[in-house]
Amino acid sequence: MNKQELHAQFGPKLHGPVPGPKAKAAVEADGRIISPSYTRSYPLVAQSGRGIRITDVDGNEFLDFAAGIAVTSTGHCHPEVVAAIQKQAAELIHISGTDFYHQPLIDLADQLSAIAPMRGPHRFFYGNSGAEAIECAIKLARYHTRRQHIIAFFGAFHGRTMGALSLTGSKPQQKRRFAPTMPGVTHIPYPYAYRGNQNSTLSDEDYALNCARYIEDRLFKTTLPPEEVAAIFVEPIQGEGGYVPAPDNFLRELRRICDKYGILLVSDEVQSGAGRTGQWWAIQHSGVEPDIVTMAKGIASGMPLGICMSRAEIMDWVPGSHASTFGGNPVCLAAAQATINVLNREGIANAAHVGELMLQRLRGWVKTHPLVGEVRGRGLMIGIELVKDKATREPITALRNRLEELAFERGLLILGCGETSVRLCPPLIVSEHEATVALDILEDSLNAALKEHEHANEPAVAAV
Repeated sequence: MNKQELHAQFGPKLHGPVPGPKAKAAVEADGRIISPSYTRSYPLVAQSGRGIRITDVDGNEFLDFAAGIAVTSTGHCHPEVVAAIQKQAAELIHISGTDFYHQPLIDLADQLSAIAPMRGPHRFFYGNSGAEAIECAIKLARYHTRRQHIIAFFGAFHGRTMGALSLTGSKPQQKRRFAPTMPGVTHIPYPYAYRGNQNSTLSDEDYALNCARYIEDRLFKTTLPPEEVAAIFVEPIQGEGGYVPAPDNFLRELRRICDKYGILLVSDEVQSGAGRTGQWWAIQHSGVEPDIVTMAKGIASGMPLGICMSRAEIMDWVPGSHASTFGGNPVCLAAAQATINVLNREGIANAAHVGELMLQRLRGWVKTHPLVGEVRGRGLMIGIELVKDKATREPITALRNRLEELAFERGLLILGCGETSVRLCPPLIVSEHEATVALDILEDSLNAALKEHEHANEPAVAAV
């Protein structure tokens, strides 16, 4: 199959310039009535979705390599997930797990226990979002250890509710005019070697170790008593921070420090979990076993579900310590059970295979494209860092934003992350052909962005 045939069969289907008239009207109405705090990169107005495709209100069909921010792990409206939702909705939509029992709470917990990244037994708390899973982990860590301090990392994103926001260290706008946030949080450097180790003589491996050892060598010797630290919260791959994987030796060193001082290691898998990296949990690539895991996003294919999982002896709080009216909603649990079945059968292996094919092609762009500074990731969690100059690694945020728009205009949905990166996080059922078409469109968009950038920087020609 040649390129033209490949794009005709597997590419987007646009009926004209986007946004179309219905989308423009919806965007205008949204601007009048919806909170302006939302961040919209381009005017997609979705109407329906199937697989990796989104159809907008004007009938244009896009390839979705954003997946609702890495949420629709089994693709949009996977038949098995839809059937599970419909069946459960016809039987029982709500009965609060806070006050009553129901079987799906137990069934999903058993499924999750079987795929947990740490040895059991385990216990589970159900909420409605990633932020709620983080809030649970914060409270649980403090309750169990009877300690108040928490260590988090610059570049981290753990959510926007006040506890989770206190751990977040991604963008100042996320905290602007919301102070004071929760006390007792200390941020330290994350091993983002492309930025943090740029002008150093250290190897990236040694740099990563130094980031972890900063806790013991500096914090614990100057400002933070180790016996008062409840937990270290870490994303095995920073999401909002730029899709930056944590090196294995860094995670192993965090585990050593936690073991030495009785600190809990919390793995935030809200974006990196549910099979996205080719393993159930991103931390499994390192062989490190966490004490607590938070999950949401892809675990229920788009239904609102957040889960905090811990080793059983850690979740030792008494009734009334923490609860949620809607957490563990039966319909959401049914979606999660179906999601796990699909991902176990086909999604995780496909994420590893197609993700590696994509990474092989994308790594070549570092050598061939003047704007691509670094390509990184695991499975179908891929980050592409754009720079103005490869020697100085100067960020080029405006061009990154323009690239998102150009890809949208060509029928490809992507999202930015970090200061100057784009993320590729399609549903885990994406095919090789679909991935090839998406990268063709992205490359074309990147070349168009480069031409615009070069034209804007051309010296003005004086009029004769």
